[in-house]
Amino acid sequence: MSELSKRIYTSFALLTIFSISIFNNFILASVLIFCFYIIFYEFQNLLKKVFLNNRNIKLYLSLLIILFLNTYLVIFIWNSLNSNLLIDKIFLFLLISISVTSDIGGYIYGKIIKGKKITKISPNKTYAGVCGAYITSLIFSIFFFNNYFLFYKLILIIIISSTISQLGDLFISYLKRKNNFKDTGKLLPGHGGLLDRFDGIFFTIIIGSTLKNIL
Repeated sequence: MSELSKRIYTSFALLTIFSISIFNNFILASVLIFCFYIIFYEFQNLLKKVFLNNRNIKLYLSLLIILFLNTYLVIFIWNSLNSNLLIDKIFLFLLISISVTSDIGGYIYGKIIKGKKITKISPNKTYAGVCGAYITSLIFSIFFFNNYFLFYKLILIIIISSTISQLGDLFISYLKRKNNFKDTGKLLPGHGGLLDRFDGIFFTIIIGSTLKNIL
């Protein structure tokens, strides 16, 4: 089976699991707990090699921060999907869609237009890809979510969240490059680890969720 086929089947399986979990709290809780453990484990593996010494205080502080962020992520998703307010669910889907469309747009524009590379951290990242990430996320999110948010607020949320998603992707790429890792794990065929698939979403939801109260 080709890598593309693996990616397609894995993405379909993930979408199916996520869709089912929305309507079943037991499955949702199980999925969130599982993701919590795997994401923390993959971060731990990356950070251990960055700091080399397992007893390094920087490692423990970094893992403590990741533990806090991971906990916040799980609680926010749980509360959003179980909220009685439709806008809470919509906001979560907005953040996820921004991250996903930014990733897709960045990939497509980067492959077609190519052009100058942004950084050596991630050789595939180009300025054309960055523009494509913003353009794709703006078009998609405005089309589907314009009726739920004030237009200027929606634009700000999209731009900020897309930026966070792309920076999150670069951050994980930096950690992988630092450790000579191709992937953060082998859990997802065609994708690697959960962080390989959800690096942008991880940071987008954590930081983007605060925008709801600020804007």
